[in-house]
Amino acid sequence: MEINDLKQLTKKIKLEVLEMIHRAGSGHLGSSFSTAEMLVALYFSGFLRLDPKKPNWDQKDYFLLSNGHACPTLYAILAYKGFFPTEDLQKFRQIGSNLEGHPKKNSLPGIEISSGSLGMGLSQGIGIALGLRLKNKNNKVVVMMSDGEQQEGAIWEAVMAASHYRLKNLMAIIDRNGTQIGGFTEKQLALEPLKKKYESFGWQVIELDGHNFGQILKVLNKKLKDRPTVLISHTIGCRGISFMEGKANVHHPKVDDVFYQKALQELEKDG
Repeated sequence: MEINDLKQLTKKIKLEVLEMIHRAGSGHLGSSFSTAEMLVALYFSGFLRLDPKKPNWDQKDYFLLSNGHACPTLYAILAYKGFFPTEDLQKFRQIGSNLEGHPKKNSLPGIEISSGSLGMGLSQGIGIALGLRLKNKNNKVVVMMSDGEQQEGAIWEAVMAASHYRLKNLMAIIDRNGTQIGGFTEKQLALEPLKKKYESFGWQVIELDGHNFGQILKVLNKKLKDRPTVLISHTIGCRGISFMEGKANVHHPKVDDVFYQKALQELEKDG
C-alpha cells in the first residue's frame, strides 16, 4: 500500500474502533488510537509475512500485543486483513464474544498470546524467537509494548536476555504516548533516558514519530543489525480527537454519546 492508502485505512480503523468502544461502553481509546498508524503499517505495508487463510502457516511472522488494552485496533486490523469477518467487531466486549477486553490466545485467528497483565509480552517474544532459532528459521517476531509497561521489572530481565542471545529476528516497539492509567508516565515513575537505557543493554534503538508513515516505513525497511532492535514510537494518546489528545486522563476515557458524536465529527472531517 502507498502512504495515502495507509492513511485512509487508518482513518477507517479509527472510526471502527470508536464505534466498538462506544457500543461496548468501555475500552482503552487512548492507546488504541496512538498505536493505529504503527499497527496499520506492520500489517498492510508488507513488513509482516502473514496469510489470513493459513493463520498457523510455519513461515509466518509473529506479532505480539503485550499492551493488550490496545486490542480494539488489533481486532479491527485483523478483521480488515481477512482473519475473521468485520461484522464480528460489533461483538467487542459483549458476553460470550471472542473479542474480549484483552486478547486471549486461540480466541481468534491472528492472536498469538493472551495479554493484559503488563510486562509479559517481551519475554514471550524471546521464547518464540529462540524456538525459531532452534529450528533454523528466520521468521520475524515483533512485540508491541506500552511505555508505562517499561516500569515492570520483568521487561528489563527480558531486555537483558534478548541482548545476551543476540536475537536479530526480534523487534520491540514501545508506544511512547507518555501516559498510563495513573496519568503521565514521567510523573508516575520516570522512564527517561529510555533510549540510553536500551542502548546500555546492547540493543539497536531507533526513535521515530509513530504517526508519520514516511518515517515508519523508512524504519521498517531499514537493514537491522545483528542484535535485537527496539523502536521508540513517539505518539499521542487519542490521536485525531483534539479535545482528548495528550491529556493525563487519555488512557481510558468514557466514550458516552456526547463524546462519541463529537469525536465522530472530527474523525470524519479529518483527511
